[in-house]
Amino acid sequence: MEALLLSVGLLLGAYVLVYYNLVKGPPCRGIASLRGRTAVVTGISSCGRTREPFNLLLRVNHIGPFLLTHLLLPRLKTCAPSRVVVVSSAAHRRGRLDFTRLDCPVVGWRQELRAYADSKLANVLFARELATQLEGTGITCYAAHPGPVNSELFLRHVPGWLRPLLRPVAWLVLRAPRGGAQTPLYCALQEGIEPLSGRYFANCHVEEVPPAARDDRAAHRLWEASKRLAGLGPGEGAESDEDPQPEDPYSPSSPHPEETTASELYPSPQSSPDLSKVMRRILVKAEPELQTS
Repeated sequence: MEALLLSVGLLLGAYVLVYYNLVKGPPCRGIASLRGRTAVVTGISSCGRTREPFNLLLRVNHIGPFLLTHLLLPRLKTCAPSRVVVVSSAAHRRGRLDFTRLDCPVVGWRQELRAYADSKLANVLFARELATQLEGTGITCYAAHPGPVNSELFLRHVPGWLRPLLRPVAWLVLRAPRGGAQTPLYCALQEGIEPLSGRYFANCHVEEVPPAARDDRAAHRLWEASKRLAGLGPGEGAESDEDPQPEDPYSPSSPHPEETTASELYPSPQSSPDLSKVMRRILVKAEPELQTS
């Protein structure tokens, strides 16, 4: 009996140490108010199937935030100093981008896990390249890892019969949403981290990333590929060395700001949707609300 009680005590002690040191997000100290600031936090997770032949995980986790950030850049520059926070994951350490198969469909759970890690690596490289592109504009960029969070996203794609079994496990070992929000909020609000633009944060601290996540050539190549996949064309990115005179979609000098040239990615009749036009319609509809708020 004593041995059993001792074993239970050791297990509980190990659980407490692991939970409070590795799982539970530490509360960030000294976070300022959001009032008077402009911060864009982008990040989502998805897996599933589509009829169109593309990588859904990459499109949702990376291309979507890439396009949203691009369309908001004129406003962010007007409201500078402002920040962009890209929600990434520690899974980026297992990512390896293959540019020859960047947008190929993903089949099977093993490929989905690999594609998820690749998309999170793309998030880190995006924040790095965005910081380079926007240097001197008053906009800073950060990649943030929220940690393992017990949210609806965790159980969304789990079979229904398995959810009752996983819910108590998730409650024991995953962070509450409040804890998961600490690091993104830290990157959006913390004073004095502007020199760390382009870096990766976890647990409210900057962390070093593997060589694949600090490869500037890969980051720039991903930037160009992301513009094509988002339907932005090769000459409509933020400021870069190869594009000294980028076209601002909100500039009054542009003859047709609502028109965006989409890349012909698929020769079949079912071409990829022009995401830039969809997002621009959303922004136009939301503009009156922003002006009145």
